[in-house]
Amino acid sequence: MILKQFSTADFSAFESRYRAHFINSLSGFKSANLVGSQDENGITNLSMVSSVFHLGASPALMGMIIRPNTVPRDTLSNIKQTGVYTINHVSSGIYQQAHQTSARYDVEVSEFDEVGLTPQYLEGVAAPFVGESLLKYALDVREITPLTINNTVLVIGEIKHVLLPEIIVAADGYIDIEQLDTVIVSGLDSYHVTERLSRLSYAKPYKKPIALNLNDDVNNSLNRGR
Repeated sequence: MILKQFSTADFSAFESRYRAHFINSLSGFKSANLVGSQDENGITNLSMVSSVFHLGASPALMGMIIRPNTVPRDTLSNIKQTGVYTINHVSSGIYQQAHQTSARYDVEVSEFDEVGLTPQYLEGVAAPFVGESLLKYALDVREITPLTINNTVLVIGEIKHVLLPEIIVAADGYIDIEQLDTVIVSGLDSYHVTERLSRLSYAKPYKKPIALNLNDDVNNSLNRGR
């Protein structure tokens, strides 16, 4: 396959929507997440975010990038008001509804209502989960940092509560999200299901990794006295 070279001069010449698709596709597959929040008046909001990333396990931190505040960003506004939000995995059963939440609804309109998803609450958490999501977690805000290079905003949250089926947690703590039919995103609007190649053993110098047996490690693992 012949590779074509593109440079910054080409990027500048691209039509804006073409450039957005092109550059956004370069980072490869990304996680598909619905971010749930509500404002101080109890109006719920749901937004599709593909820029969620792991920052650390102790404390349990997640980061996400919110796009430039050139138009109202209800998610960011709600997070600033309440300090709490949820992140909910998107499965193949709800990906079209999840995608629709990226439409620019008015601030007084709940995306839950518009796309037909169910707000779910956990006592002590002032933000809604997505009832249809099988892996979701609530976070308290720890840092909100504007990035001057392009006016995006980095939001860092600490995970406080996690909801998921116990059966998918392996004896070593690995979560088999493929069992939940979690989807991934490429570019701005392309959704994919996954197919695992394998889990591999911990990498050590000069030692070839070996494939781990998922069936031995995951099924009913929580009954083994982790």
